[in-house]
Amino acid sequence: MNLFTILLAAIFVNNFIFSKFMGICPFLGVSKKLDTAVGMGVAVIFVITLSSAATWVVYEFVLVTLGLEYLYNIAFILIIASLVQFVEMFIKKSSPSLYQALGVYLPLITTNCAVLGVAVLNMDNGYNFLESLVNGIGASVGFAMAIILFAGIRERLADAPIPKCLTGFPIALISAGLMSIAFLGFSGML
Repeated sequence: MNLFTILLAAIFVNNFIFSKFMGICPFLGVSKKLDTAVGMGVAVIFVITLSSAATWVVYEFVLVTLGLEYLYNIAFILIIASLVQFVEMFIKKSSPSLYQALGVYLPLITTNCAVLGVAVLNMDNGYNFLESLVNGIGASVGFAMAIILFAGIRERLADAPIPKCLTGFPIALISAGLMSIAFLGFSGML
């Protein structure tokens, strides 16, 4: 599979939110405002991209070499947690307002199943280092795109005349479902 195909498939066809339904917690929790969604999207791009590279290196050169492949989940979670701590410290120093806006969702990137899912799928698909990196970039860009688009929709829905019984979370779930259906249109693309 060529790298461009892996990238497009990760962004559109196999989008972690709309196709695999991974990472729904931050998707629904941080998407109320566009600026926090952009901040979360950038943080997730950084974490997934770096964790894709780091987990591949650890898996291939440490776990496989030592015959400890069965410890991949523990190793991957430790790598992801370390990267998230780094991102959290960086955002706290560089943008305290974004740090406050992201709140509890920033440390929750550690337990975001999309981050771990990318690392595990890279391993399961037998990707080499470059393919793993491209898949990580594509998956994270797809995640960021989804959360940013959804935040834009939610901001517009806040001003829309919605029936009282659907305001808030119910209309958000309906909108997310409709976006997921729209992304199904990409399934025949690759």
